[in-house]
Amino acid sequence: NIWSDLMSDIKVYMIVNLKINDPDEYKIYEKGFFPFLKKHNGSFITFDDSPECLEGEKPQQFDRVIIFSFPTEQDADNWWNDDGYQELSKHRRAATEITLQKVKGMLPR
Repeated sequence: NIWSDLMSDIKVYMIVNLKINDPDEYKIYEKGFFPFLKKHNGSFITFDDSPECLEGEKPQQFDRVIIFSFPTEQDADNWWNDDGYQELSKHRRAATEITLQKVKGMLPR
C-alpha cells in the first residue's frame, strides 16, 4: 500500500515540557540520553531553559522545553520502548515532572 509506505517515512517530533525538581538526579538521565537517541536514529533539535508562553495558560512543567526528532514513527516507538531507555528514564521520572508529546510531521508536498 503506497499510503502506508508514505506514512511510515514521515518524520516524528518529540516535544518535552519539564520542571526539574532534582538537578543531580536529572543529570544522570541527561548523560545517558544521547546514546539512546543516536541508537534509534534520533536528532536533537534544541532546548530552551527560558521558554516563553505567548498565549494561554503556561504549563506547570515549563522550566525547560526540549525538541528532538526521529526519521520515522517506528524509530520513535523503538526509542520509547527500548528497555535500556526505560531503565534510564527512572532517573528522569524521579527528578522531573514532564509532558511529552509525539507530533507527526507533514507529508512532502
